[in-house]
Amino acid sequence: MTFKAQIQQGIPDVLPSVKKYELSINHAPKRKSILSADEKKLALRNALRYFDVKHHKILLPEFADELEKYGRIYMYRFRPDYEMKARAISEYPGKSVQAKSIMLMIQNNLDVAVAQHPHELITYGGNGAVFQNWAQYLLTMKYLSEMTQTQTLTMYSGHPMGLFPSHKNAPRVVVTNGMVIPNYSKPDDWEKMNALGVSQYGQMTAGSYMYIGPQGIVHGTTITVLNGFRKIKKEPKGSLFVTSGLGGMSGAQPKAGNIAGCITVCAEVNPKITQIRLAQGWIDEKITDLEMLVTRVRLAKEKKEVVSLAYLGNIVDVWEKFDQEDIYVDLGSDQTSLHNPWAGGYYPAGLSFDRANKMMTENPIQFKKKVQETLKKHAKAINRHTAKGTYFFDYGNAFLLEASRAGADVMATNNIDFKYSSYVQDIMGPMCFDYGFGPFRWVCSSGNPEDLAKTDAIACEVLEKMMQDSPIEIQQQMADNIQWIKGAQENNLVVGSQARILYADAEGRIKIAEAFNKAIKKGTIGSIILGRDHHDVSGNRFALQRNIQHL
Repeated sequence: MTFKAQIQQGIPDVLPSVKKYELSINHAPKRKSILSADEKKLALRNALRYFDVKHHKILLPEFADELEKYGRIYMYRFRPDYEMKARAISEYPGKSVQAKSIMLMIQNNLDVAVAQHPHELITYGGNGAVFQNWAQYLLTMKYLSEMTQTQTLTMYSGHPMGLFPSHKNAPRVVVTNGMVIPNYSKPDDWEKMNALGVSQYGQMTAGSYMYIGPQGIVHGTTITVLNGFRKIKKEPKGSLFVTSGLGGMSGAQPKAGNIAGCITVCAEVNPKITQIRLAQGWIDEKITDLEMLVTRVRLAKEKKEVVSLAYLGNIVDVWEKFDQEDIYVDLGSDQTSLHNPWAGGYYPAGLSFDRANKMMTENPIQFKKKVQETLKKHAKAINRHTAKGTYFFDYGNAFLLEASRAGADVMATNNIDFKYSSYVQDIMGPMCFDYGFGPFRWVCSSGNPEDLAKTDAIACEVLEKMMQDSPIEIQQQMADNIQWIKGAQENNLVVGSQARILYADAEGRIKIAEAFNKAIKKGTIGSIILGRDHHDVSGNRFALQRNIQHL
């Protein structure tokens, strides 16, 4: 059966063979058992609703086994046999070019090279899901292949509600994820609803199909690190940036450090994802011994190297060791997934990765206790460094929020504010967002690298012309983005679709888009998919605990 035919069939009438659980894939950790006996039955009924009754006898025990083993029903059997990747838009079946572009973006979000847990349909952040199960994927792709220019597909938490009549200027897809009322929005409520198959956390660009691989966060992190060094009036070269996390988004930090021109030390507890980042070239070196790390950092400082070092181990050990060895840290942050602290977003010190995962599911109360103990140690070590002059900022991952809940020493003297600012308050807000700069993304639907190079040149030309007459307050940001675009090909930023990101204000976005349209009309490039992310200053913002502090 051809790729197009497989898309158009949706859920197959004949059950596909059972898929092998591939150990080479970075799988999601087992989720804790949170459903009662009756709720497990409901979860199974919810899963079976996608299938003809004739298949229920075979699927019921299979789904029950998945729920028991993994804490979720992913429907692995229905994972497609074709390669999951963004194809040229011409390869997708359909009546609507817009619908085809969405299919391209969905497949990019689930690409093995892009997604954090691809077989569990999670793109990044530990639980940022595109869909809850593979049946939802199959149905959604089928509906998109049937959609006309006068229809709209509505989605709720990965579940396609159906194709509805609309008009050509209406959105082709309307998406919402995780819409729950406040009384049922505690972490365990979310876990339960996800296990039941009725709600998912879509993150910012996973459940909205706009993830472009780690490049998106590389750009934002590069701009953050550059401006962070400007804030403390230091040159990046020879200076040390310490942080943690090498996952779907945090994995961008070492590459960003290299582009910014500093020494980066990034700790990660997961051996598999660390090796993936090394193989992808997103880190320069992997180190597994703290003494070797200290020696290597001292050498890098002495030679003023631009290098990214991944430490396979817990970040708390790094902060404590660097304090003991008097290794001066210029910039410090953290990008572990602390929005999801009890289900794999943050790991306790003193436990191996495998032992921690086992405790997470078998003894979640003890796991939570260990995580909170570690957060207190983490904050204490950072405090010792900041007393020596380190500039530490919260990277929007809820580190300060969860540390405060754990009882860590992170509160200001008024016991209202945190003692450290977030990157939005101190760096990106006053230097970028206050002037209307935010992420402008595009994907070349042809899948042709030559189209991407042409769009880079077009965008660069537009920005250089604009910079000639731009106010002095934004010239540095204009220059940073011009330099970013000029170095984009050399920095080998593409993972997955042929995509690019830069920061632009409203005028810049309009002018770049107009220039793209002219090039498309001339036949110079193929069609372009435009997008954005949560840093867009037009209102798509989140996490009030960090974004409104000090305002």
